Amino acid sequence: MAGPQDPSEFIDTDFTAHKSAFAAPTRDDTDRRVVEAQQKLVELRRAQEELERERAGLEELRRRQTEFLTGRDEATQNLTRGIGLLEEAEFAARRDAELMAKTLGEFREALGKVQAVHEESWTKENFQTELIRGLTVVENARMEWNSARLKLPVLAGDQQPTAGTTEVFGKKAGHLPLADLPFGQLCKLGLAFTLPLVAILVAVFLAILLRK
Repeated sequence: MAGPQDPSEFIDTDFTAHKSAFAAPTRDDTDRRVVEAQQKLVELRRAQEELERERAGLEELRRRQTEFLTGRDEATQNLTRGIGLLEEAEFAARRDAELMAKTLGEFREALGKVQAVHEESWTKENFQTELIRGLTVVENARMEWNSARLKLPVLAGDQQPTAGTTEVFGKKAGHLPLADLPFGQLCKLGLAFTLPLVAILVAVFLAILLRK
């Protein structure tokens, strides 16, 4: 039987601690470590779920930011282009409205002059004078009509935008100048303008012959 330990006896404490560290774990130690590992797994899963939710939120935020930037650029381009087109169309519409109002007044004035000619009141003495005057009124009315048809295709029944009318979108508004018309159409217009004058001269010549 060992006696009391001598205080002077040397004891290696490092060896003792090293030996205790490699001692076999007990059942309680194992259970405790299993519980700790499970708790760590639960915490890691919770952290993973939280990170996944955060990532999903960031992706949705990025999608909305991209949608906003794209939509803003598209809206800016469309609205800027629309403002330019509408301003041009408004200017052309006002110009055409002014032209229509002016032509309407000229038509009413010409119609009044035509309706004011009453050939039943002509006498033998003033027949030639009144005939010349009446032909002049009719010719002036015809010239007003032909000139207005060149400026306002709606008078020819053409409601669609053409090269001589205002286009709301795209091309610049304007009216077709005579210089841009083909040669054949210019000839027809020239004949339309000059034929009534020839008719007046023939009528005057016939009236002079009949008077003699």
